[in-house]
Amino acid sequence: MRTLSTRLVAFIFIAISAWWTGAGAQILPQPTVRTEQVQATLLAHAPQGVPVGLAADAAAAQPVWVGLQITHAPDWHTYWKNAGDSGMPTELQWTLPPGVTAGDIAWPLPRKIPIGHLANYGYEGTVLLPVPLTITPDYQPGPLAKSLDVRLKATWLVCRKECIPQEGDFAIQLPLHSSTALNGAAFDAALKAQPAEVRGDHRIELTEGGKRLAVRVAGLPDSVRGQALELFPETPNVVVTAATSAAPGQPLDDRTWRQRWDGAVWTADVPVAADRADSPARMPLVLVTADGQQGWRADAPVAGTWPALAQAAVVSPALEAALKANAAQAGASAAPSSAASMVNAVPLPTFLLALLGALLGGVVLNLMPCVFPVLAIKVLGFTQHADDRRAHRTSGLAYTAGVVLSFLALGALMLALRAAGQQLGWGFQLQSPAVVAALTVLFTVIGLNLAGVFEFGSFLPSRVATLEARNPVANSFLTGMLAVAVASPCTAPFMGASLGLAVGLPAVQALLIFAAIGLGMALPYLAASWWPAVARLLPRPGAWMDTFKKFMAFPMFGTAVWLLWVLGQQTGIDGAGALLALLVALALVLWALGLRGRTRLVIASLSIAVGALLASAIGPNIVKTAESAPLADAAGTRWQPWSAERVQTALGAGQPVFVDFTAAWCVTCQYNKKTTLADADVLAALDAAKVQTFRADWTRRDAAITAELTRLGRSGVPVYLLQSPGQPPRVLSEILSVADVLGALKTMTPAR
Repeated sequence: MRTLSTRLVAFIFIAISAWWTGAGAQILPQPTVRTEQVQATLLAHAPQGVPVGLAADAAAAQPVWVGLQITHAPDWHTYWKNAGDSGMPTELQWTLPPGVTAGDIAWPLPRKIPIGHLANYGYEGTVLLPVPLTITPDYQPGPLAKSLDVRLKATWLVCRKECIPQEGDFAIQLPLHSSTALNGAAFDAALKAQPAEVRGDHRIELTEGGKRLAVRVAGLPDSVRGQALELFPETPNVVVTAATSAAPGQPLDDRTWRQRWDGAVWTADVPVAADRADSPARMPLVLVTADGQQGWRADAPVAGTWPALAQAAVVSPALEAALKANAAQAGASAAPSSAASMVNAVPLPTFLLALLGALLGGVVLNLMPCVFPVLAIKVLGFTQHADDRRAHRTSGLAYTAGVVLSFLALGALMLALRAAGQQLGWGFQLQSPAVVAALTVLFTVIGLNLAGVFEFGSFLPSRVATLEARNPVANSFLTGMLAVAVASPCTAPFMGASLGLAVGLPAVQALLIFAAIGLGMALPYLAASWWPAVARLLPRPGAWMDTFKKFMAFPMFGTAVWLLWVLGQQTGIDGAGALLALLVALALVLWALGLRGRTRLVIASLSIAVGALLASAIGPNIVKTAESAPLADAAGTRWQPWSAERVQTALGAGQPVFVDFTAAWCVTCQYNKKTTLADADVLAALDAAKVQTFRADWTRRDAAITAELTRLGRSGVPVYLLQSPGQPPRVLSEILSVADVLGALKTMTPAR
């Protein structure tokens, strides 16, 4: 059986997947970043070029503008400098050459965005946030420089009913000796949308003991006199953002405000927020016409004495203490350590227990359904060399080396990316649709080979096709790599705590944890290869081996189906359907290449051409991430989509919470979901205890979920969290049983 070439294919796919994952985690700066909710583009406007070598006054006369243009999908919005009741303003961090400085954002006029009983200030549609660049005489580009390099790190919060924090790295080049005026219309419109400064006798006075503000703004144009204006304070968390305008004659309360014109002076009576967060001596105000086309800015002093600030809301004391303890432990674990004192970074018994848990967890990984088909290939190797003890032992050592080194490589890659700021956890490679697709293709090819659809020897040079016979060590090593590629996403029992500890330890200690996991996974095969009794128990080689080989194709196809389902969770039905079509085309090509004579040439050429056309037409769907289909959010729905804010809201209302941290590619997660979490007794007990259940889906990379797992001392899924108000969080076992859940619920504080 010529299966080493299959291992070579595995090696190529794994290498490409590892490169893609690492490269994809470090996205190079670009002018435009697209998400499902926004398209953000870095624009520039320098109609007179970049003023190099000019005096300060002359340079100031030649404007150079840059700005982030955000185009929102329908119903989505981002925020103004004062976001209102919730949200976060867009932040821009510039990287510029010495001698070039960036000013503040020239915020365009905002609009009020009501959300239930709250209101935010922000932007919908398309908005440009312009920023002026100052080119000082200190800017001295080199003699060969042709452009001014501008880099931007931007973060924004985009919201509809839900909110998604996003970020992007941008870069553009401004030519030094020519005009940059292509985006002039966009910058002209953004600058026209700036509020005009109005000077006059502006005043704000505290009334009713600091519960309301009496606002007076003078100097507004005669053209707007008598019109209703919208008030936007630049100082956040002072007034009631969602206050509505009171009808004539209606008495004012803490949710209404009134405006009127006193001759040429605009006045307003505005309620102060009960949870006010500031006591400003001056308040800049922006007034905007009802159509949003004109606006004015007035900076007014505040007269009167502010009452004492209300205490800010905090999380429950028990949770706060638990989070502080986790942070302290993480900080201690991250402290620099030398190799000589590596086991002193954490208590020695804790570290040894983590190593033992990692070893046992690695052993249990062999029982994962996704791993078993790969290990079954090794059974064929046993039967082929049943009487060759030396071949057994060499193969066992090579397989162990492949497993351990692969775990070390994946662990090192994850630690390096996390150190670079990426929010990654164990199993991160299967959060990439490209990696999932590559593994699906790999298992399909292996299955077709085992089923006899094709043999590598029929279209590969004989020297390559017989590599397995001449290099059994390399064959076993690559099989170990393949096993790790599909096993790593599933954190088996005893492994979760060890992995969670590993990502916070110094590099040497962390890699020892990963090596222990690899050794545990390889241990059964290694022990069998060195134990002669195992070889004597195996049947003798014979015709049955060909039948067994073809039978083993079906577990490979089953694994490919599972991976295809995972891809469907990430890219939707279009991505899964595209990959399935390409797999059929690939099977046709492999079958055609095994034919003989002119038939092979004709059919193989046609099948390759058809496959290439399909790949170009539908291939991009495979790696195009589809927008998550949110879990139903209606009242009474059992599983709510997870967010830290929702959990805190439930706890604050006195309701216990249960969180299922899961992923489509985690077989253990799916098993628990279909068994324990669907058990009638468990569901009845959750309802009786009035537990609010949340599901945190980690199928695709999610920085918020990764951060929450890290806070819980975990680095992979499954993780099951049960928490009562006023109590620290309790993490249950990865292999979740009905008894585990029922026992935990009995010890929980009842809901109020």
